[in-house]
Amino acid sequence: MKIQFSGRVIVTGGAGFIGSNFLHYMIEKHQDYKFINIDKLTYSGNQNNIKHLESQENYSFLQEDICDKEKIAMLIEKGDIIINFAAESHVDNSILDPGIFIKTNVLGTQNLLDICREKKAALFVQISTDEVYGSLNFDQKSSVESDMFNPSSPYSASKAAAELLCTAAIKTFNQPIIITRSSNNFGPYQFPEKVIPLFITNLLEERKVPLYGAGENVRDWIYVIDNCEAIDFVIHNGKVGEVYNIGGGNELKNIDLTNLIIGAVGKDNSFIEHVKDRLGHDLRYSLNCSKIHKLGWKPRFEFEQALKETIKWYINNKDWWAQLKTISGKRVR
Repeated sequence: MKIQFSGRVIVTGGAGFIGSNFLHYMIEKHQDYKFINIDKLTYSGNQNNIKHLESQENYSFLQEDICDKEKIAMLIEKGDIIINFAAESHVDNSILDPGIFIKTNVLGTQNLLDICREKKAALFVQISTDEVYGSLNFDQKSSVESDMFNPSSPYSASKAAAELLCTAAIKTFNQPIIITRSSNNFGPYQFPEKVIPLFITNLLEERKVPLYGAGENVRDWIYVIDNCEAIDFVIHNGKVGEVYNIGGGNELKNIDLTNLIIGAVGKDNSFIEHVKDRLGHDLRYSLNCSKIHKLGWKPRFEFEQALKETIKWYINNKDWWAQLKTISGKRVR
């Protein structure tokens, strides 16, 4: 039996990059919904991302850990929609310390699934990644939702494991769940350890940008607002139990992305520093998004214009990112 939506939307990880952008978008669009933001506020969860929401009557924030079952169980009610953005997400960090990725991304997701089932939530949306498919060669077709998982890093393995827990809950308990797998997001409020904000902010500080290897690795890029709109779309139009790829259709080699950023900031190639390649560095990610396109969603933003808007945001918000370029006394490079 379909559970009636309560009007409450619980967003986990809503102080992070995609989660905060999602809340900004959703609160403006769905003013009749009540939004509850749950975030542990780790180093990449930033209250400055959401400070503009504090005055909104239909928004509230709670600092909690999704691994704390007792506390989270007190916050979820029958008929709620839960959207799980909460995750450790930086591949380099997962190589250095895999354990925290298993705790948050796997055990935290299982915690939420158990609570949502017990409380009879209306819908659970798991936010996943194209990295679960693993690396593609240049001549391989784009990944479709039915492709096998082949993760390469502890990060992508933890996200694949979380998805399998969701799939098990769908099949075993008939739990109402939708999974989204997006390509690389970029835009405002992205923590400056990730490649686009790292390169932008380094260049603004007259520092070089560290490019892995020869920069031949390929990623598909999606503007974060497009991803937020797609998630909103599948919540209201998607089919329970399904998985949806969400891509921008902008496959670029890292060297080409680097040159675009350098040119837009007014620098030259002397600012590129080639560094030792990442362990297990996947060659290419590519998503076939025909499933969600047939359902009625397509990205709105042109890549180069969205990149220029993103650069403009970082230029105008140095107070936001400058203090974040040092993590636990270590300078983000």
